Amino acid sequence: MFVGLVIFGIFLAIGKWYPGSGADVLDWKPTRSYEDEIQLEMDDVDQMIEAQNERRRRSGRPELSEDEIRADVDAKQREQQQRAAEFRRSSGSDT
Repeated sequence: MFVGLVIFGIFLAIGKWYPGSGADVLDWKPTRSYEDEIQLEMDDVDQMIEAQNERRRRSGRPELSEDEIRADVDAKQREQQQRAAEFRRSSGSDT
């Protein structure tokens, strides 16, 4: 038991005081920059909204803009937070 604890301590010390990171040891670098990731996320959102609007057009419903979707999400989050606050008040916990 003691030997295992000592070995664990040695590995912990190596991890703490080693002058690099695991990414340095493996020479790992991200494949894309953060700016590229953000642009890809924005493109994905645009594609999802366009696909949803195409389905809405085929069924005769009005299209949605990103602002309308964000407003809907914000409203639902506020409603959920209000319901959670009401539940906490009714259950008597103040966390």
